[in-house]
Amino acid sequence: MRMIDLGNQRVPLHIIDTATSVDCSKDVRFRRSFRSLVECMVPCCGFQPSTESPSGDTESTHGSTVTGTFFGYRKGRVSFCLQDDSRASPLLLLEFAVPTAYLAREMQYGLLRIALECARPTSSPCSLFAVPVWSMYCNGRKVGFAVRRQMTKSDVAVFKLMQSVSVGAGVLPSESKSEDGELMYLRANFERVTGSPDSESFHMINPVGSSGQELSIFLLRA
Repeated sequence: MRMIDLGNQRVPLHIIDTATSVDCSKDVRFRRSFRSLVECMVPCCGFQPSTESPSGDTESTHGSTVTGTFFGYRKGRVSFCLQDDSRASPLLLLEFAVPTAYLAREMQYGLLRIALECARPTSSPCSLFAVPVWSMYCNGRKVGFAVRRQMTKSDVAVFKLMQSVSVGAGVLPSESKSEDGELMYLRANFERVTGSPDSESFHMINPVGSSGQELSIFLLRA
């Protein structure tokens, strides 16, 4: 296993290839996509406080810092987890309808905005973190749904392996080979901005010394 912890780094790092032996002729296309995602999201991930959501609504710029982790098998769907810190229980665990390669293509342009939207219930609204299903948009294009789910035994094992990583990206070891390939992860700090009971956003924070790529996730109830 090879893990990269960027939490204490003050300058951008080169992303190191995985330690496992692979067939490059089959994997080079995916590895280029994953490398572009990692290079954009980790060394150059920037947060510039914003006062507008994708819909143009004004937001508060005050918030706390949380840990956000993307993880999943390279050919499977990506999951995203929010925690108060890397050792805390999940605040929110979502499974996205898109693979890592799709996010990599979007990040090649230096900007990724993921908007998750749901309808306002007729009864008293629940917490945004309790919404079961979201419509998902990437950079303004609808790409399916995001579904809230509970932690599984497999998730617990994954997060146990990553508990010492504050910020970084890499490949996790697996006891058995999966048809979906290697299990990859990417972890970063996010600024949490609460606009109202019906809107929250999370903006990736860049390590000190790196320049701004933008990745934001918006939870919107309309």
